[in-house]
Amino acid sequence: MASGLRKVRVLINPKSGLAWSFGAMQEVLERAWDMPDVDLSYQFSRSIEDGQAKARRAVDDGVDTIIVVGGDGMINSIGAVLVNTETALGVIPAGSGNGFARHFGVPLRPEQAAKSLPRGGRTKIDAGLVNDRHFFVTCSMAWDAALVRSYEKSPIRGILPYVFSAVSEFLNYHPQPLHVILDDKEELEFTDPVVFTVANLSQYGGGALIAPHACADDGFLELIVLLKKDTARVLPHITRLFDGSIRKIPDGLFRRFQRLELRRKKKAPVQVDGELVNEGTTLVVQVLPKALTIITPHVEIVE
Repeated sequence: MASGLRKVRVLINPKSGLAWSFGAMQEVLERAWDMPDVDLSYQFSRSIEDGQAKARRAVDDGVDTIIVVGGDGMINSIGAVLVNTETALGVIPAGSGNGFARHFGVPLRPEQAAKSLPRGGRTKIDAGLVNDRHFFVTCSMAWDAALVRSYEKSPIRGILPYVFSAVSEFLNYHPQPLHVILDDKEELEFTDPVVFTVANLSQYGGGALIAPHACADDGFLELIVLLKKDTARVLPHITRLFDGSIRKIPDGLFRRFQRLELRRKKKAPVQVDGELVNEGTTLVVQVLPKALTIITPHVEIVE
């Protein structure tokens, strides 16, 4: 059993993509977590605000582990509450992309994920912060934000729907110039960025590896930039997102950093762990080293 597992609370998103009843999920969890020393309880997250309020009460109640049954959006909202606390986050993936779970090798089948966690390890990972919003997977600020939104709406996964989403969003996307300062020492000007993603973990979700070399606990974030003027050379290589070779895409810019300042002329949506939020003309993105404790799976027991 993972160290520290004594008082465990399960937070379930009833609107998630999980095609299971609560009774079936409870049965799976009870089989995996039926231990004499573990106090297991359940709650539903009816909204972002409701879930965060329940997570705060769980921390105040001395809960050592919160298991989120949901996707990257719910992981984001609950994880933000758990930053810089001793309460660990575990995940049973029930979203459409599941970038967080995929990065850490959490099984995508609920029964296997439930079995992999009790004997897993507790580890601290970095978090990202864009202005005052936490992110744990990715944050995007150009066409890639709209692309993720479109891809997440697709009922199927894989390369083909990703390409369709890319083309559909690209036809209507008008980039704006970005002025960027990295770690207070490198200034960059991008006249027409279509991909501007900051990654803490490797995945957009759905198997799309935007930053295959991203490390969750190295104290750095990854920046990936592609320009519209290079589109003709880039689009034929879009499948590289799925084989871990994105750095071979022509004319891409890749940087590691700890703090990024961005200025733009117009407000625009920002993708934060799969959710679009409105942000202003000035953005500050920074890493919060080892800010969140998570439960990593014990993969040897997965069938």
